[in-house]
Amino acid sequence: QVQLVESGGGQVQVGGSLRLSCVYSPRKVNTYGMAWHRQASGKERELVAAIAPSDAATRYADSVKGRFTISRNYARNTLFLQMNNLKVEDTAVYYCAARWGSGDYGAWGQGTQVTVSS
Repeated sequence: QVQLVESGGGQVQVGGSLRLSCVYSPRKVNTYGMAWHRQASGKERELVAAIAPSDAATRYADSVKGRFTISRNYARNTLFLQMNNLKVEDTAVYYCAARWGSGDYGAWGQGTQVTVSS
């Protein structure tokens, strides 16, 4: 059974930075595609950033390009999201997700709250 545990959320001022982590198990998740999604209050969940398992190719939502960086440490079974130059509109619960192949993301973490204040 895939388990994902996020950490690193918190409250920060506009322009600040946070680094989210997602520790996953079992080790075979290293062969899964992974992503960060977020859901702001009253809005639908959206994909923020994704990373492929093989060549670590990445893609980002237009709203975070140039500010967020997704990465993974295969030895530590950990997914990261470095968030810089945070904006009020980045406020949301951030979720780590994993999928096998090109299907839907079927494994989700519990989420971590990010709050950006002006």
